[in-house]
Amino acid sequence: MKYKDYYEIMGIKRDATQDEIKRSYRKLARKYHPDVSKASDAEERFKEVGEAYEVLKDPEKRMAYDQLGANWQQGQDFQPPPGWQDGFEFSGGGYTDSGSSRFSDFFEDLFGRTGAGGFQQGRQHGFHMKGEDHHAKVGVSLEDAYNGAERAITLKIPEVDTTGHLVTRDRKLNVKIPKGVTQGQRIRLRGQGGAGTGDAPAGDLYLEIDLLPHPIFKADGRDIYVDLPVAPWETALGAQVSIPTLGGKVEMKIPAGSQSGSKLRLKGRGLPGTNNGDQYVVLKIETPAPNTEKQKDLYRQMQQEMGFNPRSRMGV
Repeated sequence: MKYKDYYEIMGIKRDATQDEIKRSYRKLARKYHPDVSKASDAEERFKEVGEAYEVLKDPEKRMAYDQLGANWQQGQDFQPPPGWQDGFEFSGGGYTDSGSSRFSDFFEDLFGRTGAGGFQQGRQHGFHMKGEDHHAKVGVSLEDAYNGAERAITLKIPEVDTTGHLVTRDRKLNVKIPKGVTQGQRIRLRGQGGAGTGDAPAGDLYLEIDLLPHPIFKADGRDIYVDLPVAPWETALGAQVSIPTLGGKVEMKIPAGSQSGSKLRLKGRGLPGTNNGDQYVVLKIETPAPNTEKQKDLYRQMQQEMGFNPRSRMGV
């Protein structure tokens, strides 16, 4: 996927005001409109400008886009960094189509495609409408996902200040993280979204769980994986070893003759739920370095006694 520099496409600086963005769009849209321009690439440029404006005109999308950083170049190979949207609160409603039949893969990877923008209501006498639902990602450690937790979180809400520049306002919330939450699961906070119109209630806030990287464990749904370093003799002869789990250490038997990459299952030791996940222990054999002549002699003796060729299946 290729990175799109929306500021370069619009011909504006990264600190441009919202009014400057609007003026630039109007100018470029007229310049590249297929009914006006005779340039061979007019339609493509018109779509590019429309996509750039779709992002930069919206304080929420613009702030999220800015989180990607300013070091990417137009057309450069790009992959969104993990957790790039964490901590930002977004209102619902999707996006509008600025004259193009579809947006680029870059846009859709970042923002999705949910259809035309929601109905924009104003305050009218006697008119009642529930407030917009808001959405945010929140980073959660695997320990909190396993045990549950109550956490104070701070969400950043993009806004336009009186000078037309983009700023953020912090919003602090106390949130209960239920036991057993998984990647992508949503927590609903009733009435914490946008304000309703008239006597209608406020919308809801949906927090999407983003499990944070862990130095030992890796989650796959409710299952937990851990790479376990083992000595050659532990796999060759079998051994009883201590295994770390999210619920504490447990004892596990390594069967004799196990190989590096063997996967052992600890039933029910994954994330809790109606059906608890399992923990899978992947054996990784680590060979000790011989530091003395006596240790080197042990390796020579093994070489002579065992006649082992790990490449025999390759015919070499």
